[in-house]
Amino acid sequence: MEKRALSKEVDLVFFTVLPRHSCVAAVFVRYAQCWKLVTHSQDQNNVLCGVKMDAFRLSHPLMLSTNTPSLGTLRFRSLSARNPRRWLKVEAGSSQKTSKAFDAAAFEAERLALDAEARRAMAEAADPKAWKWVIRKRIWDLMEAHNFANNPRPVHHRIPNFVGASVAAQKMRELEVFQVAQCVKVNPDSPQKQVRFLTLSDGKKLLTPQPRLRTGFFSVLESNLLTLDTIKEACTSVGVAKHGRPIGLDEKIKVDLIVIGSVAVDPRTGARLGKGEGFAELEYGMLRYMGAINDSTPVVTSVHDCQLVDDDIPVEKLLIHDVPVDIICTPTQVIFTNTSIPKPQGIYWDKLSPEKLGQIRILRELKKRIEKETGQKLPTGPSEKLPPTAQRSRRG
Repeated sequence: MEKRALSKEVDLVFFTVLPRHSCVAAVFVRYAQCWKLVTHSQDQNNVLCGVKMDAFRLSHPLMLSTNTPSLGTLRFRSLSARNPRRWLKVEAGSSQKTSKAFDAAAFEAERLALDAEARRAMAEAADPKAWKWVIRKRIWDLMEAHNFANNPRPVHHRIPNFVGASVAAQKMRELEVFQVAQCVKVNPDSPQKQVRFLTLSDGKKLLTPQPRLRTGFFSVLESNLLTLDTIKEACTSVGVAKHGRPIGLDEKIKVDLIVIGSVAVDPRTGARLGKGEGFAELEYGMLRYMGAINDSTPVVTSVHDCQLVDDDIPVEKLLIHDVPVDIICTPTQVIFTNTSIPKPQGIYWDKLSPEKLGQIRILRELKKRIEKETGQKLPTGPSEKLPPTAQRSRRG
């Protein structure tokens, strides 16, 4: 008996199903643009039992037997296909003892894997950003399980305060882009606290956002106005409020380097994921609006080595306002990503949800100003459910 694989030619299968018994009544396959009857069952009146046709994609190669004369019937060893409502397994062909037994365990494993893939696809269709949360949770869980983070814990829904953050900060200090920078914008999260300290202790100007942009915009701290003791205090949120000078959108300032926190970052592409609240992207967009930065302004992040995710962040799924990084500093290495991902050009109002806009006063004020100046109403993005904030539970 001559057999040849049709896995490339056969691309679609139709089953007719007995609904009460969930059994196969007939199977048709399409190959070479033609439909063929594979197998069928008949009732006592010699009438085809099938009542409904369902389409399936093949998940196993289909084998064609060329010596079957009746009905041009195709015989196959086994075929499994997935339906949104049920799974069907067809066993056909030779009944000889040499036939390969049905591997129930392998079939169940494949079924579970494909069901999980279907759930993932459904979740992503409902929320295009769902895939990001899968990566974030994996990193957060890993850091908690292996104690790769210092307080505040747990790290979930945070920029993790990773073990070795001060070492990574020192590596950043040694970068030429840091040494020549006169003004450095640094995020207010715990793992970048040492970066803020080094910025001020090296005589530079520090630009840092007010936490979650709740009460204002950015604060500027001038190192020449601080002592060593007040520099340490100025690296905290309380110290920023005490020693910093709040600035507005009309401030004329040039930022030479941006330091940004991350949950995960791809060293191959520079693609980055934050904690999911979008503040880093908004801060970047507002600085672009002010003219404080441009495409050539370096973006640096510091992370634990376990936060490096090779090829796990699909560049094609990134949004237009996602900020890539040029340099990654970990406790063990410095990585120049040579990213080709475009940097955001400003604030994308059509991506900004009403809920996020309602959180940030400076954005509401900016939106009103632009609408007044242009006489045109700016678009608003789709509504969203804002992600939860981190819970503080200190551990020893």
